[in-house]
Amino acid sequence: MGPLRTGQAEHVEASGPALGLLELQSIARGVTVADALVKRAAVQLHVNRPVSPGKHLVLCSGEVGDVEEAMLAGRAQAGSSLCDELLLTQVHDEVLDVLRRKNKLSLSEDVSIGILETLSAASTLRGADAACKAAEVRIFELRLCDGLGGKGFAILFGEQDMVEAGLATVQQLLSPGLLFSVELIARPHPDLLQSL
Repeated sequence: MGPLRTGQAEHVEASGPALGLLELQSIARGVTVADALVKRAAVQLHVNRPVSPGKHLVLCSGEVGDVEEAMLAGRAQAGSSLCDELLLTQVHDEVLDVLRRKNKLSLSEDVSIGILETLSAASTLRGADAACKAAEVRIFELRLCDGLGGKGFAILFGEQDMVEAGLATVQQLLSPGLLFSVELIARPHPDLLQSL
């Protein structure tokens, strides 16, 4: 499943090299923010829709300067309804791959998995990107807000020491107000892997 679950698989054709995300408390303001982004700079708008619990996500990608300029316009339009934001100027390929992925990967029993749970979509993307840059891990799944009460989560996998390093980086990067939990499963049972 893609990052925004709506009952069916959804994927986001983000190409980078930069990603910009604005997370708003107001759906109505979110629509005007999306308009401000695309009017200001040559960015691709990938997500512009409400997510639970009544928040609105706007996600764009493009060249670094264009995304930076679009985010300035978006922030100005968002005003006090902005609850979180993210600007990744050199997003890791693994993050782009999981956003575009249409089908789930299969996991072998010899991997370790790490679960990152956050309180916002922006912090989930920020954490997943940082983990992939800090260690040789891949992203099995990434979910942003929908059906999660505004939370987000990512499941990372790889060698145990790499997963531990990735999760440690996330814990150092994200503030306690945004990071809800991290968990490591060193040798997941085959039944668990099948259920993911």
